[in-house]
Amino acid sequence: METKVIQFTAGRGPAECTWVVAKVLKVFIKNAIENKISYEVLYKEQGVENGTVQSVSIQLKGKELSAFLKNWLGTIQWIGKSTFRKYHKRKNWFIGCFELECTSELTLAEKDIEFQAIRSSGPGGQHANKVSSAIRAKHRLTGVQVLVSESRSQHQNKKIAIQRLKNLVVVYHIEQLKNAVRQEWENHLNLERGNPIQVFKGTDFKHQKKKKIPYKSKRNQLKKDLRKELE
Repeated sequence: METKVIQFTAGRGPAECTWVVAKVLKVFIKNAIENKISYEVLYKEQGVENGTVQSVSIQLKGKELSAFLKNWLGTIQWIGKSTFRKYHKRKNWFIGCFELECTSELTLAEKDIEFQAIRSSGPGGQHANKVSSAIRAKHRLTGVQVLVSESRSQHQNKKIAIQRLKNLVVVYHIEQLKNAVRQEWENHLNLERGNPIQVFKGTDFKHQKKKKIPYKSKRNQLKKDLRKELE
């Protein structure tokens, strides 16, 4: 069972692009359900116009999720006349679908902590190095670790280590969220136009299969272009 977080965004596009996001979202959810993939909308930013969506982040869970998303991640194109500006000449509108770094909240369970007892160093007289009272604790999932040697009691040092580790894991989680937000914002700005992974057409939003150019035809076209350049 895979878990992934994706985002559909209109980027810097106009209202028409936010309309496309809303329409694509419906098609995507229907497609996900058909493929037995569960979903949860984590965040949705409405567009300026009614029924439009500027950006939406979705958590997905299911088998063969990576294979399913190959048909969605990238630029998505809609070919049609503006739904808001009657006399606008533009007919090609683009939105983006991106995968976000998964930032599900980390809970610290003791079974996920690796403990190591080590000898205390520093002042303490003849008993300082005879008892392994210091504790090194490492959270296996994040790699965050602490070393505690304040108390002569190994049990007490272990309790302190767990609490400090919890605090550090919270900080780690906050940094992960910040990175995800930064990535989400960059996706808004770096939306690529062209070479779409999916193409839809018309106000009824019919899916249009990308035309595959046969290799022979493509080769002949390249030869023609080369002849023109040589002439």
